[in-house]
Amino acid sequence: MSTDLIFLFLGLFVLILGGDFLVKGSSNIALRLKLSPLVVGLTIVAFGTSSPELLVSVKAALSGSPDLTMGNVIGSNICNLALVLGVTAIIRPIHVQGDSIKIDWPMTMGSSVLLYFLVREGLLKSFEGLLFIFLLISYTGFVIIKSRKENRRLELGKRTQLNDSNWKHLLKDIVFIVLGCFGLFYGSDWFVEGAKGIALYFGVSERVIGITVLALGTSLPELVTASVASFKDQTDLAIGNLMGSNIFNILSILGITSIIKEIQVSDVILNIDIIWMLGITLLILPMMVHKRIVGRYEGMVLLLIYAYYTYKVLSNSPNVF
Repeated sequence: MSTDLIFLFLGLFVLILGGDFLVKGSSNIALRLKLSPLVVGLTIVAFGTSSPELLVSVKAALSGSPDLTMGNVIGSNICNLALVLGVTAIIRPIHVQGDSIKIDWPMTMGSSVLLYFLVREGLLKSFEGLLFIFLLISYTGFVIIKSRKENRRLELGKRTQLNDSNWKHLLKDIVFIVLGCFGLFYGSDWFVEGAKGIALYFGVSERVIGITVLALGTSLPELVTASVASFKDQTDLAIGNLMGSNIFNILSILGITSIIKEIQVSDVILNIDIIWMLGITLLILPMMVHKRIVGRYEGMVLLLIYAYYTYKVLSNSPNVF
């Protein structure tokens, strides 16, 4: 048991550190190559911040633990829109951008509904994973084209700042990328092995571990980032960013994982956890529309929902209570 805990926390630490290194190194190199900051944010940074979930999901699927794979993604999405958004709103009320209502939420809800209907037979197939990747590429392309003019001034400012460095930090950025890749690879391996060991020790299902421990662990970067941004009064894009993470989790992580190995989906995840994810995503809409502000009251409601959901997951599992 103690060894499993060490692997779990060590793996989590290395995962977060690896993802941070990958984002820093990749973003700096991409911006030095004069790529749009918007493109970097939607591709490299989005991939980097979701890379813990991706590596954990692929590792779990290949090791014959599909409930860890699906539970990690569904649990992370619930965590993002209930726990992370709730904490952020309590720290400081969040002003909602128009694009979050018109574009991000419909895409988040649409991706979630599509996932539900595709896995009703109990399997996410390889060609369905290809469909997810196609939708992700189309969505990213649409947002890039729409936002190009709006971000031109910001893009020029960032380019100038990075051009002044004269590439003197290029080697450091390459080292960051290499260290990030190693961290993600080994961290995901240790994290999954530790989680499976704990599940076996307590006699709980891999679905419970995936929904709770793995989901919370791999969502820590989003939780820390959103909390810091809230303290700094930089919450304008918080909802859009969290929903973007949910879109990426479904379309990219499940898409890539199912292409590598088709994912079995248990009845419990299909009939309970995905329904909770859909319900919380639906609940977010009236909160966003009402006065265009998600306040502290809404944040408390979201935290209570997350606490109740976690309690139900644990209380329905033998050997927990």
